[in-house]
Amino acid sequence: MNFPPPEFALRAYLLGPTATAKSGRWTVQRDLLDRANGTHGTFSGVVQFVPADDGGLALREEGTMRWPAFTGPASREYLLRPTERADALDVFFTDGRPFHTMSFTPEANLDQHWCDPDTYRVAYNYGDADRFTYSWDVKGPQKNLLLTSTLLRQPAREA
Repeated sequence: MNFPPPEFALRAYLLGPTATAKSGRWTVQRDLLDRANGTHGTFSGVVQFVPADDGGLALREEGTMRWPAFTGPASREYLLRPTERADALDVFFTDGRPFHTMSFTPEANLDQHWCDPDTYRVAYNYGDADRFTYSWDVKGPQKNLLLTSTLLRQPAREA
């Protein structure tokens, strides 16, 4: 497992290597597995991180989901807010409810979220300057899922 360099700033990493980045764009490939019945699916799309007024980021994910019962467009949005640590961001639903903490450091890269009646456990893994992964292990009486996402930085667009 790789870890980010010392003095790592997660917000800057997500936005990109240029100080003038107005947003960070990443491609995302997600593998979906329903372990209860062996169903496989995928999500392919783009994640965009845009600076927010509070020093955090707005996250928007758009793409195509392929699942046996559904194939079509899918999207979601979250708010990422600063924490006391530069190497972590707190993730919130757009209505302000807390979700989890995002970090790649060994002491903070694991978190969980209770969504009654199931538990969602996330593990973030730093790949390098242009790649990271995370997986959600969802278990409970209603769900038994493994969702594994790989994000690759898109090259900065010329103005």
